[in-house]
Amino acid sequence: MKTGVELILATKQFAKDDATRSWWYLLSTGFLLAAALALTLLPVHLAARLTGSVLAGLLLLRLFVIYHDQQHHAILPRSRVAEFLMQIFGILALSPSSIWRASHNHHHHHNSKLRGSHIGSYPIMTKEQFKQSSTGKRFGYLFVRHPLTILFGYVFMFLFGMCLNPFLNHPRKHFDCLVALIIHFAISTALVIYGGWATLLITQTLPHFITYAIGSYFFYAQHNFPGVSFSDRDGWTYEKAALESSSYMRMGPLMQWFSANIGFHHIHHLNDHIPFYRLPEVIRAMPELQNPKVTSLHPADIIRCLRLKVWCVETQSMVSLRNV
Repeated sequence: MKTGVELILATKQFAKDDATRSWWYLLSTGFLLAAALALTLLPVHLAARLTGSVLAGLLLLRLFVIYHDQQHHAILPRSRVAEFLMQIFGILALSPSSIWRASHNHHHHHNSKLRGSHIGSYPIMTKEQFKQSSTGKRFGYLFVRHPLTILFGYVFMFLFGMCLNPFLNHPRKHFDCLVALIIHFAISTALVIYGGWATLLITQTLPHFITYAIGSYFFYAQHNFPGVSFSDRDGWTYEKAALESSSYMRMGPLMQWFSANIGFHHIHHLNDHIPFYRLPEVIRAMPELQNPKVTSLHPADIIRCLRLKVWCVETQSMVSLRNV
C-alpha cells in the first residue's frame, strides 16, 4: 500500500486533461444552464419557470465546480479561450478569479492546520481558544459556522465574503470583485425592469440561493465531519490533510453529476490537477483511496456535521458546544 510522497506520485498518471472531454463538459453545461435560465424568462406557467429556476441552480453548481477545476489548471490549462471564459464566469458567479485563486490555493496548502487554515475555509478554534476568547470573537466564530449562515451562503459567503470584503481590503488587487458586484446588481435591476420582482426572484435569486447553499455546505462538510483530523504545523503533512481531513461525500448518480464529482474530495486534495471527470476512475484504480472518511447528504449526517464547533485537543476530535 503506497503512502506519503509515493501515493501522491501514483496519482500523477490521472492528472492528464483530455481537452475534447473538458470542452464538451464545459460547453454542454453552459448550454443547459442558458436554456434553464431562458425557461425562467418565458411567458409560461409558473411551475415551468420554477422548474427552470431549480435546474438553473443545480447547473450553476456544476459549472462552478468546472470553473474550480479550470482555476486549478486541472482542465484546459493552456487554453487562453477557456481562461477568458472562466474569468467571465467567475465574475458572474460572484467568485472572481483573483480572490478565488488566492484563497482557494491557500486552503489547499493549509487544509487541516490549526493555525492559518481560516483563509479560504471555515475557521477552527480549539476548545481552550474558544473558552479564552471574548464574547465578540465567539459570536463571530459561531456566526460563520452557523447553519443559517451556510444556508444563506449566497449573501454571506459570496456577496460579502468573496466580493465586497476582498475589494474593501485590497481594492487594486481585487478590483474584479467590485466589477462582479456592479454587474450582479445591474442584472438584478434589468430583471426587475423586464419582468418585475417575481422575475428577479425566479431568474437570479433562487438559482444563486440554491447553488451557494449547497456549495457552502459541501465546502463545510468536506472538512468538518465526524472523524476529521486537525494538526499543529509540526504534525501536518499534505497526504494526511487530504486523507484524514477531507471527506468522501457519498451521493446518488444525479447529484454526483450536478456536483461534478466534488464529493471525491479526499482525492482532489491529494492531487488537485486531476480532472473532475477522472476522480471516480482514481478511486477504482487505487486501493489506498477506497476507505476514505465518509459523509453524505442524508439529514442525519448533515445534522452531525453542523453540530461540530470546536477542536478538542484531548480527544483529538471536533465536538459540539455541549462538550465545551
